[in-house]
Amino acid sequence: MEDLELVAWPPEPLRTERLVLREPESRDRAAFIELLASSEVHTYLGGPRSRDELERETPEVPERWPGSFVVELDGAMIGQILLRRATGHRRPAAVGKADLGYLFLPRAWGFGYAAEACAAALGWLADALPGEPVVLTTQTANVGSMRLAAKLGFTEVERFEAWGAEQWLGMRSPVTPG
Repeated sequence: MEDLELVAWPPEPLRTERLVLREPESRDRAAFIELLASSEVHTYLGGPRSRDELERETPEVPERWPGSFVVELDGAMIGQILLRRATGHRRPAAVGKADLGYLFLPRAWGFGYAAEACAAALGWLADALPGEPVVLTTQTANVGSMRLAAKLGFTEVERFEAWGAEQWLGMRSPVTPG
């Protein structure tokens, strides 16, 4: 994770009932390009990037930095989970906190993979950095993302206008041992 030097990276792959979360590898390059070029994936993220541009600019092993997990199903990448420090966030309530992001290929939508993968990544973060609050930002128009945020335990901090749309900032407080 950016600016989280205390986290050992990469961790052992995280396994859920159906998925594996692991560090990106060169075999994931084509899926990363597909993910970043998808107009469906980027409906609420400012639009897709050009496939030609991505082919030129994407390194052999894409997104290889602490906090970037590939989500794998049956040996193939279906998405990405991002955990990073929100150092340059537009909203003061989020600055300095861990920030959760996720992207999934449209063929993986509607099966609960995002919830399963995000829960595993948040569990990893809770073990790696106990007591760390996590923020998540999404457009309020992104109904699926809003539903996922609620399912993961994020509660609304504020709504704000940015990039020509209403945004939602949620926070997930650290789980305290009971």
